[in-house]
Amino acid sequence: MGPRSSERVGARLSWWAPQVLRIAGIPIRIHATFLLLLVWIGALHWFAGDGATAAVEAVLLMCLVFAAVVLHELSHALVGRRFGVRTRDIILLPIGGVASMDHLPQRPAQELLVALAGPATNLVLAGLLFGATALRGGAMSIEALGLVRGGLVIQLAWINVSLAVFNLLPAFPMDGGRVFRALLATMMNRDRATRIAARTGQGLAVVFGVVGLVANPLLVLIALFIWIGAAEEARQTELSGALAGISASGAMMHDFRELTPSMTLGDAAAFALDGWQRDFPVVEDGVVRGLLTRSALLRALAHEGRANYIAPIMDHEVVTASPAEALEDVLSRMRDRQASAALVVDDGGLVGMITPENVLDVVELSRLRPASSSPGARR
Repeated sequence: MGPRSSERVGARLSWWAPQVLRIAGIPIRIHATFLLLLVWIGALHWFAGDGATAAVEAVLLMCLVFAAVVLHELSHALVGRRFGVRTRDIILLPIGGVASMDHLPQRPAQELLVALAGPATNLVLAGLLFGATALRGGAMSIEALGLVRGGLVIQLAWINVSLAVFNLLPAFPMDGGRVFRALLATMMNRDRATRIAARTGQGLAVVFGVVGLVANPLLVLIALFIWIGAAEEARQTELSGALAGISASGAMMHDFRELTPSMTLGDAAAFALDGWQRDFPVVEDGVVRGLLTRSALLRALAHEGRANYIAPIMDHEVVTASPAEALEDVLSRMRDRQASAALVVDDGGLVGMITPENVLDVVELSRLRPASSSPGARR
C-alpha cells in the first residue's frame, strides 16, 4: 500500500501486530488478521478438494507474496531515511503493508523518489524471477499463472508485476497517488496538488465501483479502499497545513489542575468528576514528577481503592516539550509513546499542557481566523 503518516492508524494497528523481526533497524510486525488469511487460503484449497499439497503451496505462495510486500515497504523506508524521514515500523495486513513514517517528504522530487521506490522494487523482483525462469527453460507467459505444482516462481513474478501496476494507479493511498501529487506539486502548492490528486483518486474509485457492480464485486471493495484512502490523505495534508508554524506555546492549555504525589486516588477522582480534565500533571516543589492518566486512575480505583496514593500508578516517563518547539514535532513524540498528553516545561517549571482535543481546537480555530492572524489557541 505504501508509506503512511497518519497520527493514529499505526498506533491502533500495533496492538494487534506483534514484532516478528527487525530489518535495517525497522520493526516488522504481522497483524493477527494476516494469520487468519493464511488459514483461510489453506482451508479454501483443502475443502475444495485440491489436496494437502495444493493447500500448502497456496499458503507458501501467499507468504512469498508478502515477503515481496515487506521488500516493497522497506524500499519506501530506506529511501525515506536518505531524506531524514524515520519509519516507526512496517505492519503486514491482509490487504498489504503499511510503512508508518513520521512524515512524508515535502519536496516533490524527494516524495517522488520515495513513492517510486516500492513499485520499482517489485519490478526488479519480477525481472529476477523471469530471468531465473528463462534460464531453466520454463514458460513465462501469463497463462503460466494457472500452474500450481512447480509454478510458484512464475506466479510470483507475475504477481510482482501486478503489485507494481496496481500501486502506480494515480489514487491515494497507492504510491501512484503520491507520484501524481509530487508531479503536480512541481507546478503548484502542495495543498492544491493534494486536493487534485485526492479528487482524481475518488473519481477513479467511482469508476471502479460502477464497473464492479456489473462485472466483479472485488472492484467495489477496491473502490471503497481508494475512496477512503483519498479522503484520509486530503484530511492529513489539511491538518499538517493547519499546524505548520504553530509552536507548543501556541497550542498549549494554561488552565488545568495539578496533583501532587502525596494525593490519593480519591482526591484525583474528585478532580476528574469536578471538571473536563482527563489527565493530570503530577508536580512536586515546582518540578514535574509524572502524569496521571484517566485510564490509569480508573484501573487503580477498581483494584486498589480510593485511599491509595497516586505516586505508584502515575506515568513517570512523560512527553515534555519546550514552548518554542514545533507542535508537529511534539505530536510525533506523542504518537511514538502513544501518550494522551504532553507537558510544556520552561526553565524547569510546568507552563502548559497539550492534548489531542486541544490540538483539534487549534485546527478548528485556524480555519476561522484571517490568514494574517497569529496561530495558536489557549484555554
